[in-house]
Amino acid sequence: MAVPLVSVPEFGLRSTHSQAISVSATIEEEPSASQEFNVFQVYQRILENEEIATPLAAILALTELLDHSRAGTMFELVKELNGGAEVLKTRTSNSISLNAGCELFIAFVTLFPHESDSFSELKTELVKQGQQYAKEALTYRHKIAELALGFIKDDSVILTHSYSRVVIQALLLAHKQKRISVYVTEARPRGFGVKTYEILTAAGIPCAMVLDSAVAYVMDTVDFVLVGSEAVVESGGLINAVGSNQMAIIAKAANKPFYALAESYKFHRLFPLSQYDLPTHHPDILSFPKPAHRSSPALTARPSVHPSIAGHVSTATEELPTWKSGLLVKSPFQMSMTPEQISRNPSVDYTRPDLISLVFSDVGILTPEGVSQYLVGMFAG
Repeated sequence: MAVPLVSVPEFGLRSTHSQAISVSATIEEEPSASQEFNVFQVYQRILENEEIATPLAAILALTELLDHSRAGTMFELVKELNGGAEVLKTRTSNSISLNAGCELFIAFVTLFPHESDSFSELKTELVKQGQQYAKEALTYRHKIAELALGFIKDDSVILTHSYSRVVIQALLLAHKQKRISVYVTEARPRGFGVKTYEILTAAGIPCAMVLDSAVAYVMDTVDFVLVGSEAVVESGGLINAVGSNQMAIIAKAANKPFYALAESYKFHRLFPLSQYDLPTHHPDILSFPKPAHRSSPALTARPSVHPSIAGHVSTATEELPTWKSGLLVKSPFQMSMTPEQISRNPSVDYTRPDLISLVFSDVGILTPEGVSQYLVGMFAG
């Protein structure tokens, strides 16, 4: 069952202030500062802090844009913020979680009631609120970890996927109080599962790396699956690192709980019906390139290994067994995946709400249906 939803989003989309500002409120006309302010550079600088997630970095970047804005009306201000959000979106390969943060902040600015006598005072208050929200949002992972702790029992065996800061924090907290063991997938092609494995192992948690293709093999031995999120969408479904969907399907078939951990600033008003409705999908994904010339009938397929965490392509060569004249012999075989081949694969996928058991968030433990209700309340004004 879902924890009762809070009626007031913590970002302050609703308030007890007496009245909302009119979109026609004005101050002295000045030229726009948005052309002088590089919102993308600010966004990149903020992301250098490992503790700040993509949507939160977008909120902070738009807060700085607001601080530098010379807009004289709410209409002009919202237009500048939408323009800044569009710049961030177009210059980011995967803009899903970024869009969630931008959407939340712009809705906050649009709906924020106030008691200010001037528009400049309102902008100052909005900047203050944005900075305060970001500071508070850094505590969300700990709140979520505490909620998840109640579902982790002694000697639990947990399967996780790729790299998620909130999942790592939940596992580290559980390790302090209980005995747990963790299976971590590689999460090819970026190989972020290796990073998770190294962090958990360094903390003394018994871990084992699992091939992405071995998830079904290991599923019967785990108690539940715990994953992070790029975004939780309006349907209650999950967008996360590619491979999450097949993991959820296998967990459902094995009757294992599939839990998602997500900060509320990752809740996104998006309603995909399939993988091909995601903003990240484009025609080249999983398309068949036209061969430049006819190739020989010899074996040309190249299985991949994960590149390093930095994203470089592995060029490792391994002696693989092959059959020759009825005997098993070894022959050199290039194990690599070209950048073009990687680009033809999705980086994220969509997991349907019926495959998700619960969503742990800073606003409570929600069913997928509860996420939909929360989003409606958040953006209702």
